[in-house]
Amino acid sequence: MHTPLSDHQYGNHSPVLPPVLDPATDDADITIEDRLAIYRKLQVMRQFEQRAYDLFMKGLVKGTSHLSIGMEAIAAGFGQAMRPDDYTFATYRGHAHTLARGVPMSPVLAELLGRGNGLMGGKGGSMHLTSVKHGMMGSYAIIGAHLAIANGAAFSAQYRGTDQVAVCFFGDGTTNIGAFHEALSYAATFRLPTVFVCENNLYMEYTSIQDVTPVARPAADRASAYGLEARRIDGNDADACYLEARAAFDRARAGEGPSLIEALTYRHGGHSRADLGEYRPQEEVEAWMAHDPIDIYRERLKRLGVDATELEQVDDDVAEQVEQATQEAKDGPEPEPRSAFTEVWADGGSSWRN
Repeated sequence: MHTPLSDHQYGNHSPVLPPVLDPATDDADITIEDRLAIYRKLQVMRQFEQRAYDLFMKGLVKGTSHLSIGMEAIAAGFGQAMRPDDYTFATYRGHAHTLARGVPMSPVLAELLGRGNGLMGGKGGSMHLTSVKHGMMGSYAIIGAHLAIANGAAFSAQYRGTDQVAVCFFGDGTTNIGAFHEALSYAATFRLPTVFVCENNLYMEYTSIQDVTPVARPAADRASAYGLEARRIDGNDADACYLEARAAFDRARAGEGPSLIEALTYRHGGHSRADLGEYRPQEEVEAWMAHDPIDIYRERLKRLGVDATELEQVDDDVAEQVEQATQEAKDGPEPEPRSAFTEVWADGGSSWRN
């Protein structure tokens, strides 16, 4: 007999609290060099996003933007585990994933400001960050569109026998989009080296994912339909993300096919700069703020014997980089009007089509 899903009542969701940290993660097989690199990535992402927010408030950023403050551990952990020739595909919330692949701060910040020295010459803005030479294959504003594109990159790697992996990050809302199911089905059928990572921050823009999804775990509970293992991790623990990424990449490189990983996380602010996030239960917000990925990681490094002054030096170094990037972005020229007609078609101009 069918049981009604009485616990899924729109607008009546209960607070979702963060996972309990696994103390065994302290002893995981991760070198201190990797951990320090992850910590630096976390600081780069956090300080960059805080500066980006400040520039938004001053009216210097062109268009809207979506920040990853509070969600940095996923980009840092997976980014550290990736090879330089692997592929990253991200959503419009892609600043952190771009920085995780080693793209310098200056061109990224200049792109947000719409300057000619921006990553794409000021034409893409916040939601379309791309750097092919760094393996950052784009940020995509259309929900779910990039999952199929990531499969294309993975198929290419499989065909060429390069052992490259395509890593596709997406939000919880994407799990209710047709492209999600189509991409999972295709990747599983052809055993593609695609690693699908759901950044479940609990909200689809302003709506709780619980209100519109018939399963408790929007990504992990769909995995079995495609013959995949259900994987859910603490997305605010960078080491947990790194370990899960390393295992998924090893499977993909060994020809064992795709993985679907749900990383539970939380954005500190709203969906975009215009959103105050007031629809979230206060108990939930406070609990997740106390489960901050940088605080978690800093305390772990201290327990492992890293001196606090060494971490403070990292913080200060990154702060200096942010200041330099800010100045270089502000000093950048406005794009030349004729640049609007370049990089549009294969030869860089409309004459190709005509």
